[in-house]
Amino acid sequence: MLVFPGQPLTDDQQLAFTERFGPLETAPNYAGKALRLRNEFTDISNLDHEGRILDPKDRLNQYNLGNQLWHTDSSFKARRAKCSLLSAREVTSTGGETQYADLRAAYDALPEERKSQLHGLVAEHSIATSRRKTGFDGFNSEITATLPPVPQRLVDYYPESGRTSLYLASHASHIVGWPVEKGEALLQELIEFATQERFVYTQKWTVGDLVLWDNRCTMHRGRPYDPTQRRVLHRTTVSDIATSYLEPPAMPGEMAGSRQGASGAGPRAAG
Repeated sequence: MLVFPGQPLTDDQQLAFTERFGPLETAPNYAGKALRLRNEFTDISNLDHEGRILDPKDRLNQYNLGNQLWHTDSSFKARRAKCSLLSAREVTSTGGETQYADLRAAYDALPEERKSQLHGLVAEHSIATSRRKTGFDGFNSEITATLPPVPQRLVDYYPESGRTSLYLASHASHIVGWPVEKGEALLQELIEFATQERFVYTQKWTVGDLVLWDNRCTMHRGRPYDPTQRRVLHRTTVSDIATSYLEPPAMPGEMAGSRQGASGAGPRAAG
C-alpha cells in the first residue's frame, strides 16, 4: 500500500489517476437506495444522496457497517479487484481510521506445515456472506443474480513480485469440499492470524490524504466513529485483468506441478 498525504483531489482527478492502473470497476447499487456519487465511485461515507447524515437505522447505513469487517474489495466478483484508491474528503475528530493487513507477511509467518495444508484449497466468496454478519439481508433479486458466489484460491503466487500471499475476506463463507463448520473455523483462524498487530498498518486520516493498496495481498477495515459527525471518503477501484495467477511454488516434499492448477488452470473464478 502507498500513502499520499495532503493530496486533495476532485472526482475527475481521482478517476484520471485511477485509470493509469487499469480499467475502472463500477459498483452496482447494493443497498437499493438513491446514491450520492456516480457508479465509478464507492461512497465510503455516512451521508445520503442529498448530503445529509444518515440515520444509524437507515438501510444504507446498515449495509455500510460491513466495511468495518476485515475484507478485500470485490473478492466476491468473478473479476476481482486489482487495487483501490481512497481519498479523504471529510474526516471525524476521532475514530474512523482504516486498517490494512499485509497478507504476504502473514503467509510468510505461517509454519511450513500449515502452508502445505493450505495450498490448493478454494474458498467460496459472496457479498451476502459479509453483510449477513452485520444483520443486513435485504439484497434484491438483481444483485443476487448478478453476483452469485464465486470460488477463490486461498493462496496465490504473484510472478511479478515473486511473493506468495493468503487471499482472505469476510466475504468468504467456507472451503469448497469441506464441511461448512470446518471451513468457517479455518477462515476465522487465518483472519485472526493475519490481523495481528505486527501485520497491520493503521491510517489516521486527514483531509486530502490518498491511499492506494493492492487488494490481491491485503485486507482492510474501517474503524468505528461518532455517527453524528460527517465522514466522507471516495473510493475508486481497478479491475484485475489477469486471466490467472500461478499456483504457489511446490512445498517441501511435493513434486512441482503435481497439484491441480500448477500451470495456472486450477479452480479460480477471479478475473
